[in-house]
Amino acid sequence: MAKKQRGPVRGLAILTAVLGVTIGLGVPAALAAGGDGVTSGGGGDNPRADQLRRDRAWVAPGPLVFGTEPYAAVSAAAEEAAGAADCTISAEAATNLALSTTWPEVAGSGKAPSPMTLSRYDDQTSLADPEQRAKGLFFNPGVGIWQLDSAGLGAGETAATAIDSVGAAQKMVPYMVGKFCDAVNGGSSTARARAAAWKDWHACDAGACETIYQRLESDGVTKDDSVTRYGGAQPRDCTFEGTKYDCLYVDPSEAEGEKAWTAPDFGPAPVPAPFYVFTYAEGGKDYEVRYWLKADSGADTDVSASRELGVNARTKLSWAAETSLCDTTTGTGNC
Repeated sequence: MAKKQRGPVRGLAILTAVLGVTIGLGVPAALAAGGDGVTSGGGGDNPRADQLRRDRAWVAPGPLVFGTEPYAAVSAAAEEAAGAADCTISAEAATNLALSTTWPEVAGSGKAPSPMTLSRYDDQTSLADPEQRAKGLFFNPGVGIWQLDSAGLGAGETAATAIDSVGAAQKMVPYMVGKFCDAVNGGSSTARARAAAWKDWHACDAGACETIYQRLESDGVTKDDSVTRYGGAQPRDCTFEGTKYDCLYVDPSEAEGEKAWTAPDFGPAPVPAPFYVFTYAEGGKDYEVRYWLKADSGADTDVSASRELGVNARTKLSWAAETSLCDTTTGTGNC
């Protein structure tokens, strides 16, 4: 959930939809402010949310569990990153370095972090549907086992790319190894270098991630076969306004691994209603679209929220009533 994060990860295939007409500052016509759409924004840092991350960072004693498929993704990325590193670091140390932020951020119980995890700490009104069509129409900004946030490392991500543990690992492992090596080569001890690698995550501020690192060094990881690459989210084929997209269907009730974040009272932000997420490019810009079918949200209409990649969701989201998404995998929606 660290709002200092920056940088893109690409996981699911991104298809380009040329919608032909744009309104205002390059926002796609189907999702533009005005007409059926309304722009939310104006939010900034939320110190209360950051403090919640610190308060909940300490992980219960006992085995540290991690999903089998996500672990394989992290391990493979760590082996590659260690081989390419400009300092001495083993593949095992690189793996543990990258894993150490995950439990403090999203799984204080020590259970397997869910790749589907959506942040629940930041409840700013700038992230909610300004027309208040349903409570679950909320754009949770931090996503995945590394809580990639649109205000930081997740600025170039969508919920789909942040949830995908393979694509996320391919970005985050070399990122942390690079930070570690920069610090070591600058004269830092290995412990201080690890702290430098974790600086983007507020859950690591008081030492919780170093504690996890030492536990991993001593006891290793218990793998959980029930936690898969997307953590319960489901890749789907979709059409939107007649154009085909690769979508990810995100239903919090289907989350694999640690599910505490799905409890209504876990945090001040709401649990979002199930949504589809896809990415398209228009006018030289990429956009994330989160789309709620009315059958999922309880609203009177389908609703979409779009964010230009690179833009903090708290700063600007475009919300619109919709009628045009079809999940062609299941025949759900407007087919």
